[in-house]
Amino acid sequence: MRFAFTEEQEALRATARAFLAEHASSERVRSAMESEAGFDAGVWKRMGAELGWTALAIPEACGGLGLGAVELAALLEAMGEALLPSPFFATVCLGAQAVLEAGPPAQQAELLPAVAESGAIATLAWDADGAGAGLDGVTAIARRAARAGSDFELTGRFAAVLDGHHADLLVVAARAPGSAGAEGVSLFALDADAFARDAGAARRPLPTLDRTRRLAEVTLDRVRVAAARLLGEEGGAGPALERTLDRARAALAAEQVGGAQRCLDLAVAYAKSRVQFGRPIGAFQAIKHRLAEMMVRVEAARSAAYWAACVAAQGGAELPEVASLAKATSAESFFHCAAECLQVHGGVGFTWEYDVHLYLKRARAGEGFLGEPAWHRERIARRLGL
Repeated sequence: MRFAFTEEQEALRATARAFLAEHASSERVRSAMESEAGFDAGVWKRMGAELGWTALAIPEACGGLGLGAVELAALLEAMGEALLPSPFFATVCLGAQAVLEAGPPAQQAELLPAVAESGAIATLAWDADGAGAGLDGVTAIARRAARAGSDFELTGRFAAVLDGHHADLLVVAARAPGSAGAEGVSLFALDADAFARDAGAARRPLPTLDRTRRLAEVTLDRVRVAAARLLGEEGGAGPALERTLDRARAALAAEQVGGAQRCLDLAVAYAKSRVQFGRPIGAFQAIKHRLAEMMVRVEAARSAAYWAACVAAQGGAELPEVASLAKATSAESFFHCAAECLQVHGGVGFTWEYDVHLYLKRARAGEGFLGEPAWHRERIARRLGL
């Protein structure tokens, strides 16, 4: 089978690249990542209000465009190329996706229009130590609040929540006391005003290696949540959370492919322009070998990421294996290409003026996000009975 984007999907990519060429240039990326929020609020507003990107994967009944995982992959690949600092991934691929997977239609209609139509920032807090792999990382506890009848009290700490310091909506994973694995996991919709009204709720931004992607520590100490904010059935959100994470892994793989491709492009351009011993360094065999290996890695990662996007769009049962394959392959390919790009640049690759170090930091940070490659390979082996 030969995969190819449709005309509409290609148009989406072309529009994205044109927009990002202007609004995610090297200068604007650096300016945004040094700001307090970590992104350009004006660009984020335009992405939602004018381009409809925040509505892309949200059903039309909730004010969205009703598109799927393939369109999302096409858009994220372009964002990865530009290294766009924005809360898009946290909002669309984590927070909104968790609501879609776990919430009934009435809750989706209540929570998602703000994301689709007004660019509200959403995210997902599920993992205690920041590894972001299996559901064993869900350690927050949800207890029925005795003083409030059917309400809940949430207690737990989330070490590294993507864009958690300024999210308008946090989807929080917690489990019933004494439960383990995927059993007893519930998802709750927590509004940002909870951090203002409840002394037990706190969040603080964290210093990060990758300044283009921000993390926050979120702590909850007996924070009261109304039963109406429980997404779906109590204790039954484990499978929905697994699907959310797998779809996010497929989406992240596409973004990492974009980053790897840009590292290859930067390396090729520099190899053509840098002259040493009377000729461009790209004419030397050692450099040719590095660039050829980078290209092979990029294409392998792209094939895996596109396959994962197709499976996610079709709702295939093999999504866990395919998402893990795509995430492991793309993460390793991105870091390899970023490191090789730096080697091709030589000493100047370490300097602040060149963008190579920004991609290297994004690649290293993304390698562990949503699970290390080794964890994913072990997961695939377990699911295949090896």
